[in-house]
Amino acid sequence: MTVALGAGAALAHYNGRAPDGTAAPAPATTEATTEAAAPAPTTTTPTPPPVKAKPKPKPKPTPKKTTVPQSGAGTFTTAQASGSPVGDSGVLRRYRVQVEDGVDLSARETAAEIQQILSHPRGWAAHGRGRFQLVSQNADFVIRIATPDTADTLCARQGLNTHGELNCETSDGVVVNLKRWMLGSPTFAGTAAEYRHLIINHEVGHEIGIRKHMGCPGPGKLAPAMMQQIKGLNGCRSNAFPYSEDGIYITGPIVS
Repeated sequence: MTVALGAGAALAHYNGRAPDGTAAPAPATTEATTEAAAPAPTTTTPTPPPVKAKPKPKPKPTPKKTTVPQSGAGTFTTAQASGSPVGDSGVLRRYRVQVEDGVDLSARETAAEIQQILSHPRGWAAHGRGRFQLVSQNADFVIRIATPDTADTLCARQGLNTHGELNCETSDGVVVNLKRWMLGSPTFAGTAAEYRHLIINHEVGHEIGIRKHMGCPGPGKLAPAMMQQIKGLNGCRSNAFPYSEDGIYITGPIVS
């Protein structure tokens, strides 16, 4: 039954009439509408600020190697300088400073440095072992800075063999090997500038009457200024000054 009715309705619809004999309304026209898809939300990634390239570090300059001439003219320039006496007590000793001609060292500046060394609070003058005055003439002794060959020649006149390496005391003063003055010593644990204190303190120590050399007083102790430290420390610590920071004289056994 249901099928028949459905079939009749379908037939009447087909013939343009409704089941009750009226004209069938025109079929509604349906427009297929396609809803446009909503655009996907856009996300904007912020552009990072440009990274500034770090400047490349400038290469450190290679330290200029100090070169010491083996020989020189054999003549000397005297520092035209003078100063007030250093020290408050003891015998006054006047000294002048000479630098071998042709070496890259100012006689005047060298004299000023030696004057500072002799006025150091751990030096001879500060502890009453003498007074020292820089002069350009009428000196009691001379401090000469000489190339290794010239130093050997001057020291040989005193019967001393310095092997192009060592300083010596002469009849009229002190001969300082330019190599030691500029480079220091391989046995010394300080700078060449500090080693210059040892050179002057050792050689002036002879000038004030300490004729003998000293040895190491014991392992780990400070080496005396009157020890020939360049020949080996024998367990001591290298030291440039006659006195400790506490004002105690640094001594050791007499060895030569």
